[in-house]
Amino acid sequence: MPIHLRAEPGDYAPAVLCPGDPRRATYIANTFFDPGFRMVNEERGMLGYTGTYKGRPISVQTTGMGAPSAGIVFEELAMLGAERLIRVGTCGGLQPHLRMADTVIAVAASPDDRTPTRYAGMEGFAPSATYSLVELAATMSKAVSDRVFVGSIVTSGLFYDPDPNTFGTWRKLGHLGVEMEAAMMYTIAAVKGIEALAMMTVSDVIDPDAGNVERISDEELKRGVDQMMRIACDVAVS
Repeated sequence: MPIHLRAEPGDYAPAVLCPGDPRRATYIANTFFDPGFRMVNEERGMLGYTGTYKGRPISVQTTGMGAPSAGIVFEELAMLGAERLIRVGTCGGLQPHLRMADTVIAVAASPDDRTPTRYAGMEGFAPSATYSLVELAATMSKAVSDRVFVGSIVTSGLFYDPDPNTFGTWRKLGHLGVEMEAAMMYTIAAVKGIEALAMMTVSDVIDPDAGNVERISDEELKRGVDQMMRIACDVAVS
């Protein structure tokens, strides 16, 4: 039995949704899973549930915040037989065309955090998603919304970055958004030979030139996350 996910092989479905927030994990199970799902982990408040979606097995597991925390969870999910990890979270939008509640699908995640590169054992490692999942998620998302963007993101180790130039650098290099876990998930998936995809709802719009950050309302966030989650669940069980 892993140390942090107090579960046995078979407790998790092959496909696992991975939000950072335990309350979101509970919301996902209650809102999108078929009736009859069960809790499979509550160690350290890292809530996990397994059930079905449209009759097919699916799990959701909290990862916490940041690559070190999430990396433990991704590693232990692989130990327990997970074959497909899908991060469902939020990101800060870096490009001027992004708006609140847009969906971002990450083809690659530049690691501005040494944890993924330390794990990979390569300074220049470029963590990327499973292309077939990117393609499927993009096709499904664009069928219901024109506010879906596919490209690279940044995984940061700092939420409160003291360097005022960081966001501008990432934006100049074409990154769509910044978050804190995707590069770790893509790296572990590559090492373990499993599938991975990160989908995010834009919860903040960052303007490096003006030096300000606009935060989404709770109502907008719920609408954006719900739209993203319906696609993520379909991709997870595809």
